[in-house]
Amino acid sequence: MSTLEELSTFLQQGRVPKVKELTLKALEEGIDPKTVLEEGLLSGMSVIGEKFKNNEVFVPEVLIAARAMNAGAQILKPYLTEAGVTEIGTVVLGTVKGDLHDIGKNLVKMMMEGKGLKVIDLGVDVPGEKFIEAAKENDAKIIACSTLLTTTMHEMKNVVDLAKNSGMDVKVMIGGAPVTQSFCDSIGADCYTPDAASAADVAADFCR
Repeated sequence: MSTLEELSTFLQQGRVPKVKELTLKALEEGIDPKTVLEEGLLSGMSVIGEKFKNNEVFVPEVLIAARAMNAGAQILKPYLTEAGVTEIGTVVLGTVKGDLHDIGKNLVKMMMEGKGLKVIDLGVDVPGEKFIEAAKENDAKIIACSTLLTTTMHEMKNVVDLAKNSGMDVKVMIGGAPVTQSFCDSIGADCYTPDAASAADVAADFCR
């Protein structure tokens, strides 16, 4: 088994010390940092994303794998910057105003980072204007809004309207338990996805 295959396997198991050790080992073997990221860390996270979509693993496994990925990514960061590797695009993410739930949002963040996206996490209870400001400041391609409450769904329409009036070329993605495709169509959002793994796939496609 190659070092990168091992790295991917241990990442899927969420074994942080092993992931750190193998990330360093891969670099010592002279493997390009971008390759370590893509074929070691991101490929492992991709497998977890697919399994999560198919209900073969659940939230705890995803969180453990993501923690391992972050540990490896921290080691790679200085090498990637040196090699001039940039993220494929920037996403501004948050739970809309009036809603304080963040587990779903945090999962989306991890999955998106696992696809090589830069995520600006605005947290919870985020007013529409703040999404727009952050998107402008960070030259984001995507605004991703989450909610778990039916009472705050209308806030998503506010974000869509503000984005359209801002003159920016930015896509608005929405998601969360009460959100549906027909709701997405009715407020004019660009995309609805039913789960975190799908959200990350779509966001990566938008940025490419």
